[in-house]
Amino acid sequence: MAKVTVDGIEVEVPNGSNVLQACEAAGKEVPRFCYHERLTVAGNCRMCLVEIEKAPPKPWASCAYPVADGMVVHTDTPMVRAARRGVMEFLLINHPLDCPICDQGGECDLQDQSVGFGMDHSRYSENKRAVKDKYLGPLVKTAMTRCIHCTRCIRFSTEIAGVSDLGAVNRGENMEVGTYVEKALSSELSGNLIDLCPVGALTSKPYAFVARPWELRKTDSVDVLDAVGAAIRVDSRGTEVLRVLPRLNEDVNEEWLADKSRFAIDGLKRRRLDSCWVRRDGKLARASWPEAFAAIEAKLRGLDGSRIGAVAGNLADAESMLALKDLMAALGSANLDCRQDGAHADVARREFYTFNTSIAGIEEAHALLIIGSNPRREAPLINARIRKRWLQGRLSIATIGPAADLTYDAANIGAGPETLAALLRGRHSFAETLNAAKKPMLILGQGALARPDGAHVLAASWQLAAATGMLGPEWHGFNVLHTAAARVGALDLRFLPGPGGKGLPDMLGGGVDLLWLLGADEFDTAAIGGDTFVVYQGSHGDRGAARADVILPGAAYTEKNGTYVSTEGRVQRGALSVYPPGDAREDWKILRAFSAYADRPLPYDDIDVLRARLEQVNPVFARIDILPRFGCGDTRGPACDPDRLRGPAFTPWVANYYQTDPISRSSPTMAECTRVHTPATAQAAE
Repeated sequence: MAKVTVDGIEVEVPNGSNVLQACEAAGKEVPRFCYHERLTVAGNCRMCLVEIEKAPPKPWASCAYPVADGMVVHTDTPMVRAARRGVMEFLLINHPLDCPICDQGGECDLQDQSVGFGMDHSRYSENKRAVKDKYLGPLVKTAMTRCIHCTRCIRFSTEIAGVSDLGAVNRGENMEVGTYVEKALSSELSGNLIDLCPVGALTSKPYAFVARPWELRKTDSVDVLDAVGAAIRVDSRGTEVLRVLPRLNEDVNEEWLADKSRFAIDGLKRRRLDSCWVRRDGKLARASWPEAFAAIEAKLRGLDGSRIGAVAGNLADAESMLALKDLMAALGSANLDCRQDGAHADVARREFYTFNTSIAGIEEAHALLIIGSNPRREAPLINARIRKRWLQGRLSIATIGPAADLTYDAANIGAGPETLAALLRGRHSFAETLNAAKKPMLILGQGALARPDGAHVLAASWQLAAATGMLGPEWHGFNVLHTAAARVGALDLRFLPGPGGKGLPDMLGGGVDLLWLLGADEFDTAAIGGDTFVVYQGSHGDRGAARADVILPGAAYTEKNGTYVSTEGRVQRGALSVYPPGDAREDWKILRAFSAYADRPLPYDDIDVLRARLEQVNPVFARIDILPRFGCGDTRGPACDPDRLRGPAFTPWVANYYQTDPISRSSPTMAECTRVHTPATAQAAE
C-alpha cells in the first residue's frame, strides 16, 4: 500500500493505483471524460489534471500517473483550475450548441463539467467542424459531430464486449469514430455504449426524443428476460415504461446490461391482454372476470384432480407459481411442470441445478469446460465475466457442442456426449488440464439437459466435476446455466410432478382435461389435445393465448411486485413501476380470486402473507439478495454410466437471442434486430 496525501488528506491505496484513484479515495472530485475504472487508461481528454509536488511544475493527467509512497497531490490550485478551463475550452471548440434538442441533455457529463470546471466564454470564433453520422444498427443512434474522441466506446467494444466493431480513422481534427465498413454493431452488449458516452454522440435510438430525465419516475427492479438477474432501473412516465437502465451490482452484472433486457421494453405495450376472453362457439369473445371464472369452474365441476394440470412459464414470479401450486393441490392435482423445454432436473440437492461458483466467482477459475451452452447468446453478462477472467490470463477454456464465437479463445473439443464420456474416462487431453487446475469449473447448458439423455448428461457432468477437483470444501465448480428467469425459483418450490403426477409431455395429447398455463408459451401448443380445456393466464397474446379457451389477463414483470431466483440461486425482488393495463391484474391475485370463486380459498390475502408462505415452503426465499458461497461437502451425485452417453451432438438452445419470450417477440425493436442480424438477410443485402 502507498500513502498519498491529497489536498492535505492522507490515504492509503494499493500499489499500482493511479493518482485519480487516490483522489477518489480521499473524497476529492476530479473531472474526467475518457477515464473509466473498468476500461484501460487512454489519457485522451486531459481533463483530470492535478498538480503533484516534486514532479516537474506542470499539470499532470491523474488517470495516467501512478502513485508513489509519500506523494503529495493538489487538485484545486490556480494552475490546475486554469489548465482545466483551457482543456474544456478546447473540447468545446467543435462541440455543437444543440443541448436543448440533445437526448443526453440533463444527464450529460459534458454539460455538468463545463459548468463546474469550465469558463464562461470562449476565445474561438472559427466554424465548428461537422462529421457525418454513422449507422450502428437499430439500437444506437449517432450524432458524431458531438464526439470528443474519448474512445470509451472503442475500448468497451474491444475489451469488455470482445467485438472489434469500433475504431478511429484519420488523425487530429479529422479523426472520426466509426465501424470502418458501415454495419450494425454485432455485440449483445452494445447498449452499454450509450451509458458510457460522456456526451450526446451515442444515444438510444428507440428512446430518441421520447422524454427528459426529470420527467421520469425511477424504480429499482430486477431483469427477468434471462436467468442472470441483472439489477435494473425502470424509468416510467404515467402508465408507460420508457426505458430500462442497469444498476450497479458488482456480484451480478457490475454496471452492464444486455441489449434484450434494455431494449425489448417496447414489447410491454404491444399485443397485451387487457381483458378476459372466453371461447364461445369456437371463437374467443370478451368477457368479465365473473364470466371467465364461471367458465373455468363449470369445467372443473366433477373433474378428477388427475385430469387437471398446470404449467409455469419462463417469466413467472415465485409468488404466482406458489399460488398456482397451492390451487392445484386444493383441486387434488399433482400434475405440475415448469420445464417447457423438457430439460432434466434433479432437485434432490439444490447444487444439482444452480450456478454454484456464482457469477463473481468466475473470476477465480483457472480452467473452464462449457457443455451444451453458448453463454454469449444465453447469458451475455456471464459471457462478459468469462471474458474478463480470460483477459487476466492463464485460463484454459474448452467447449463441447457447436463451435461458436464466444469473444474469447475456447477450444472446441467435441460435439456431443461421447466427448464427455471420454473426459470421464480420462481419455481426453483436456481432462489433464482440469486435473492440473487449482480451481476448475464446468458450465452445463440447457442444450445438454433438454434432450432424452439429459439425466445421463447431468450425472456424467457431476461425476466429471467430482473426478477433476471441481468439488471441494472451499470451491464449487459445478454450474448449471439456465435461460429462464423462473426456472430456479420453480425448482426451489418443487413445481414438478408430485407422486403419481404427470409432467408436461404426459399432459399433452389429451393427458389432462383441463390445462392451466401460467404464461407458458415456449412449447408446441399444437400438441395439446383437441378436447383439452386450456386456461391461459399471462400478459401477452402469444402462443398459449392462441390455443386458450379462457384467457385471464396478467401483469408483466414491470407491473407487479415479484420474487425471482437467478441461475446462481440468488433470490431477488422486482418492483411495480407502472400498473397493468385495463382489467389485467397481478397473477397471484387472479389465482387467489379464482380459488375463492371455486370455494377453495387460498390461505393468504396479501403479498406479505404469501411471502411468508414462500419461506415456509423453502427457507431459501428468506435470503433476499444474499448468496453465500459454499464449497461442496458431499461429492456424491446421481449414478452415471458413461456407456449410455451416446446421443446426438448438442445443439444450441437459444437460436435467436433477440426473441426468446412473449415480451421480446412483441417488440418491434427486437424484430428489427432479428432482421439485421439474420445471416440470410445479411447475405441478401450483399
